[in-house]
Amino acid sequence: MIKVEGLTKVFSKKAGPAIDSVTFDVNNGEIVGFVGLNGAGKTTTIRAAAGVSTPTAGHASIDGFDLVTQKVEASRRLGWVPEVSNFEPNAKALSLMEYFAGYYGIPGPEATAKSVALMKSVGLEGNEGKKLRAYSQGMKKRFALAAAMLASPKNYLFDEVLNGLDPEGIRYFRRLMIELKAEGAAVLLSSHILVEVESIADRIVFIHRGKIIKIISRADLATVGGMVARIVIQRRDQKLMDFLKGFGEPRLEGEVILLSATGDLSHLNSELVKMGYEVSEFSTQKEGLEDYFMKLIGES
Repeated sequence: MIKVEGLTKVFSKKAGPAIDSVTFDVNNGEIVGFVGLNGAGKTTTIRAAAGVSTPTAGHASIDGFDLVTQKVEASRRLGWVPEVSNFEPNAKALSLMEYFAGYYGIPGPEATAKSVALMKSVGLEGNEGKKLRAYSQGMKKRFALAAAMLASPKNYLFDEVLNGLDPEGIRYFRRLMIELKAEGAAVLLSSHILVEVESIADRIVFIHRGKIIKIISRADLATVGGMVARIVIQRRDQKLMDFLKGFGEPRLEGEVILLSATGDLSHLNSELVKMGYEVSEFSTQKEGLEDYFMKLIGES
């Protein structure tokens, strides 16, 4: 179980706290999505929860072990994959894995066997002898994952691991998180690819300007979101936008009007035609995580 309680981090008194009283948990057998704009405090929170950054106030614990006062025991139970891994580029992958294994007290022959097996499991078979500078971004993330799994932890922090991956890499990490969940692991996934978070997370934690503004379950998302209309009209004028405001919040994205609806849309298309507008496209769908998130930060 991953637990953060009142985490606050101040880098500069003048700038104020980067995160302020952040509190949430990730239960065993659960995937929690961590969502926020760039600079919202996601990575700062994760670094504190990984024990690589000491919080100004508050606590983070792994399976009940505090990451400041019981750092060794907590770290053994945690796998952390950062967005950017700073491995020595001239190090050979297998040699570096064996080196990391020494920190967990894994003896030589066992360290080699386990390192080879883990690299195979993450899709790096045949690349064990290569230097990390020869690895692609996706391969480096898979290597970081293999390194994070050396101690067979039951808790994982994934910080933007999907960023920059090709579709195959994204599918791999998606399947892995589902497997870890089935094995009873606690998984925290920070990502700006909200459609992936929406598809996999059991709960979603929203952070904005260093503070948690909402925590919802997937079931909650199905009930809290409204409808979004996608409207394409050649003539877009102020009269049209004012009229649409009676049905919700319209916004322009290129030639498309996206309307986050608060009212009944069943007769909107016909009303627009009656007003003399030529509607070339009109469709509606349930509001997704991205729309809901943008509404949340607007309200905050």
